[in-house]
Amino acid sequence: MAIQPALGTKDLNPQEVQINQFLTSTLADLYQQWGYEEVSPPNIDTLQTLMADGGISDKDIVKLIADQPLGLRPEMTASIARAATTRLAKKHRPLRLWASGTVYKSKVDSDGKFNVEEKLQSGVELIGIPSVTAEVELLYLLLECLNRLGINQKGQPTLLIGHKSLFNLIIRDIPNEYKSSHQKILTNFDLISIENSKLEQNVKKILLKALRLRGNPSIVINEIEALYGKNELLNQLKRLFAVIEPIASKHGVNIQLDPTYLSQFDLYTGIIFQLICKNKYNPKVIARGGRYDELISIFGDSETNESGAGFSISIDSIRELDNISSMRTDVQKKILIAYSKNRTYEDAILRQSYFHNKGLIAMVELEAINSKAEGLELIKKRGFDQLEWLE
Repeated sequence: MAIQPALGTKDLNPQEVQINQFLTSTLADLYQQWGYEEVSPPNIDTLQTLMADGGISDKDIVKLIADQPLGLRPEMTASIARAATTRLAKKHRPLRLWASGTVYKSKVDSDGKFNVEEKLQSGVELIGIPSVTAEVELLYLLLECLNRLGINQKGQPTLLIGHKSLFNLIIRDIPNEYKSSHQKILTNFDLISIENSKLEQNVKKILLKALRLRGNPSIVINEIEALYGKNELLNQLKRLFAVIEPIASKHGVNIQLDPTYLSQFDLYTGIIFQLICKNKYNPKVIARGGRYDELISIFGDSETNESGAGFSISIDSIRELDNISSMRTDVQKKILIAYSKNRTYEDAILRQSYFHNKGLIAMVELEAINSKAEGLELIKKRGFDQLEWLE
């Protein structure tokens, strides 16, 4: 019986690896153009860091057997936030940081079997800017990432945006004993549970109206103002969308504001967003992010009241999109050097050295072959572009 990879993981073939490298390097170039510097958070960290003061459940973390509580990172934000307040504490703000690498999430399938979900991510963190300009820059950069990767309108990309304070505004009239249960009801869009709840009728009525509010940001904000009145949060959101909507429209990205949207990780204290693209079979979330000011205060001096925001892009999800998986990233020609029985391997490697000095990809066929025709068949089988035949 063949040994299979661990549940939740998979072996990538050369083309998949090549696409991953193309995607990560393309994003890295763009991050650096925007002034972001690369950091490398550890794959293994303490559970105290990885759980982010309860923002991430320990059930989501792959734990390791060690003398202290350790685990594999389910995301990179918490570890980078800790580094920002320790090793990078004296570095001038704002910090613009980027990182790429593998993240691991613990999952239990329908049969009760434990497995590890392994994914490649790339993302940025912007630390030290408390104003809405941080969100503007991040969303602008995310849209530029989409454009740079060539994800076109065929994927019908949608940027879904929520806000923790907006969610708190909606649940403000719910009694404290019901707030926890109704948070799940609202995020699950469970109209029936709201109608059957023990809340007062006027509170139910407003909640049902708020739950149906999603879509065009300007329309949603106006409806929220009608229900809850004007406030500074809504003014900030208006400013954000005034900048982001024209950019999104230029790139063919639809923006939806959903006041009841919350992230799977409870890290965020402000704006929360995810970018979704349609695939042949199902929609894929290709990026997530938001503002996480409280996370910074967990690791650093609370008196500094530092702020942070960022996003992560799922390289695996992008690679599996219809218009990405078929792209040819190896634009450089690959040369196969083959030689007859009248020549030697030493002759071939001298020719290979010539090509390598020109920066070209060249590989030597290790054994002599019978004819040039046989060599031409080999380049077809092995995916090479050119035959260098030594007679």
